[in-house]
Amino acid sequence: MNTNVKPRAATRGRRWFSKSNRLLLAGLVAAMAALSLVAQVALAGPPSPTGVPGQIQPGDGNKVFLVGHGVGVQIYTCNGSVWSGAVPRANLFDDNGKLIISHFAGPSWQAADGSKVVGTVVNKVNLDKTAIDWVLLSAKTTPGPDGDRLVDTTFIQRLDTAGGLTPPAADCNAATANTVVEVPYTAEYVFWKHTAA
Repeated sequence: MNTNVKPRAATRGRRWFSKSNRLLLAGLVAAMAALSLVAQVALAGPPSPTGVPGQIQPGDGNKVFLVGHGVGVQIYTCNGSVWSGAVPRANLFDDNGKLIISHFAGPSWQAADGSKVVGTVVNKVNLDKTAIDWVLLSAKTTPGPDGDRLVDTTFIQRLDTAGGLTPPAADCNAATANTVVEVPYTAEYVFWKHTAA
């Protein structure tokens, strides 16, 4: 009778168990590294837009934290001789098509949590004569009753515009006084905050 069978089987079992533990540990380490990378990317926020002229850049000390794809209208009113400045009415959507912000007169932006930004034009450029200007706005914020999604906003850029131009000057005269025209447009809205925020 061979009495060494049990010890060999036990040794083989220990080797297999030890090898599987090493594989399990290696797998856990790899999974944790991947999760750490995903968390870092998520915390970094969206990338800064490229190809934006320097005069509408927010400058050092700011980073992008939110991008909204805007779809709406620029509203113009004829006073009998000239068209008024544009008043926006638009919805901003995330990359999945979910409504995240409403944009309206002010110019103002309001998130679903009620937090709000009112912008002041810093500078603008026109890269396409068939579309409204690209704009950099400084931001004044207020928290909402249900959150503060927009409270850290320092600047907003309106980029990649299409449409929205003022109606022809000849279309505003005494006969068309008080006429309101809604001109469809689209734009990318990029929200910035302080790098430390």
